Amino acid sequence: MRTSIAVLAFIATLATPALAQRDPAYAAARSAGQVGEQPDGYLGVVGAGSADLRALVSSINIQRKSAYTAKAQASGATVEQLAFTSGCNLIAKTSAGEKYRTPGGAWQTRGGGAPERDSRCV
Repeated sequence: MRTSIAVLAFIATLATPALAQRDPAYAAARSAGQVGEQPDGYLGVVGAGSADLRALVSSINIQRKSAYTAKAQASGATVEQLAFTSGCNLIAKTSAGEKYRTPGGAWQTRGGGAPERDSRCV
């Protein structure tokens, strides 16, 4: 079981579309704490957010789901498994000051230490 989780973790790191995340609007929203990573592998809007921000997040999440789907088909994993593993990795990669959603569902600002992640994250 540990081996399959490690394989999924590696595959999930490849699943996040880097181009969408280089978008200046995304970078600005992330820096401003308007968006954050979620345990399910998708980006979330912190608070209500503008229509433009919600559209940006939706677009990024569509790209992520597409990447997760392709990787799942290639690896034999499910989309949900890849998304979850990617969520673990994306939350781990947040920087101090960035937002992420805890396993309990609350938005948290990352401090200097490790972020709070689901106990199933490796």
